[in-house]
Amino acid sequence: MKLRSCLLLGVLELLGLYWAGGAFAQVQSALPGLGDGARRELIDVNQAPWRILARVQTELGGRCTGFAVAPTVVMTAAHCLWLPATHHYIQPKDIHVLMGYARGGYRQHAQVTRFVIPAGYDPKNEAGTASNDRATLLMDHPVAIAADLLPAVEAKDGMSAMLVGYPQDRSEVPFGDVECTVNGVTVSGLVHHDCEATRGVSGAPLLVQTADGSWGIGAVAVEANLGPGGLAAPLVR
Repeated sequence: MKLRSCLLLGVLELLGLYWAGGAFAQVQSALPGLGDGARRELIDVNQAPWRILARVQTELGGRCTGFAVAPTVVMTAAHCLWLPATHHYIQPKDIHVLMGYARGGYRQHAQVTRFVIPAGYDPKNEAGTASNDRATLLMDHPVAIAADLLPAVEAKDGMSAMLVGYPQDRSEVPFGDVECTVNGVTVSGLVHHDCEATRGVSGAPLLVQTADGSWGIGAVAVEANLGPGGLAAPLVR
């Protein structure tokens, strides 16, 4: 019976489907940041504004989400690059960026030549320095075009938001919440949101809608709540 259940979950994962009831829903609800996960949906990363989305993975098996901010520059969460076992960051050459990743396919692959992390971020004190939990990755060749890039904007309480990435339970497809809200900003600048997202979405762009209806990048997803929603490190203060 256990084998049959595992096979069923595998088929659902490959098809990118979501079953809202039964044991599968119980597994999802146990993950931080989701609640019941019912608002999430499969996203087309070949359509705007998601052409900036990337899967960031390392040769040690780590996986997070990232996004292009310039033709040769991608951002992700700094904690994705920290190796607790060695108390050092991973070497740039061991980081791969896959633009538009979905089920093993992608538009562009690049390797990182160098990365920059804000001086204010301390991986040994994540809670106290999370507002600086960002990493800027420099690519060995262009991975995006200027027409696909989005501006950095200040995230404010009440803004409509979207958060899409490669979550732990859907790591092979871009999956996320496109109907959520910014529900506060801390003194340190951390952006609270109610978007349903869990582990693996770290490093994803929290998109926010401006007064003219356009979308910009307000923050970098860095932490999931115990219940629905999470925190993101601001791009603009």
